[in-house]
Amino acid sequence: MRKHTGPLFYVGLLLFVFLVMFPFLWILLAAWKPPAELFGERAFHFIIENPSFDNFVRVFTERPFARYLWNSTVVATLTTLYSITIASFAAYAIAWLSFRGKTIILGVVLAVSMFPQIATISPIFMFMQSMGLTNSYIGLIIPYTTFALPLAIWNLTIFFRKIPSDLGEAAKVDGASIWQTMTKVFFPLAMPGVFTTAILVFIAAWNEFLFALTLNTQETMKTVPVGIVMFQGMFTIPWGEISAASIIVTIPLVVMVLIFQKRIVSGLTSGAVKE
Repeated sequence: MRKHTGPLFYVGLLLFVFLVMFPFLWILLAAWKPPAELFGERAFHFIIENPSFDNFVRVFTERPFARYLWNSTVVATLTTLYSITIASFAAYAIAWLSFRGKTIILGVVLAVSMFPQIATISPIFMFMQSMGLTNSYIGLIIPYTTFALPLAIWNLTIFFRKIPSDLGEAAKVDGASIWQTMTKVFFPLAMPGVFTTAILVFIAAWNEFLFALTLNTQETMKTVPVGIVMFQGMFTIPWGEISAASIIVTIPLVVMVLIFQKRIVSGLTSGAVKE
């Protein structure tokens, strides 16, 4: 018999949501506050007396923020497409094909993903510099695969293993090749997991900071996280503009999650109960 939740449950739930959303709400308020209300006695007030759109305007008029957004979009999108494509084939092979060394391959993938970025940034920078790939999109996409590809392979391997093996055996009986079995049987069933993994990879590439800071030093090639950090001057920190830029950067991620929320939920829950 289902138990009815009492009012204490909803009070606790509202408190939890407020605590989780408080940093975002505070940044949203700071983005709309004029400089006079960002500091002084009204700095901690939730009510804005004179809301202003100036912080959002200055982000695009006084700084090349549109260029930062474009750079992040290109790098994150290409990194996601490349990583998902390679990881899909690798995950299918690891999950369903019989060959020696599968456990070793997964172990190597896991070991690569565990390396801290600070331990690899020096050789990566020297390699990119010698190849002339610094201050370029490809110069970020290549090192981004050091964390994007292992993440994608691990997630997609789990999703492929959750697909009933009877489907693959039935396809073989019908005369389907490995390629046909992969593209016509497994990939369509694994699409929720592919979408979920793509979202995770895109967010990781969109928020990456250390590689972008080290490899792309030209103003026109900086990504959003690096560009926002560089807003601060020698004597002042424009908190209003930083807050406005943070809100703008968050919007694409929120919209993307809202558009694909059904596929994300389906991907996260697929295989939870195996019949």
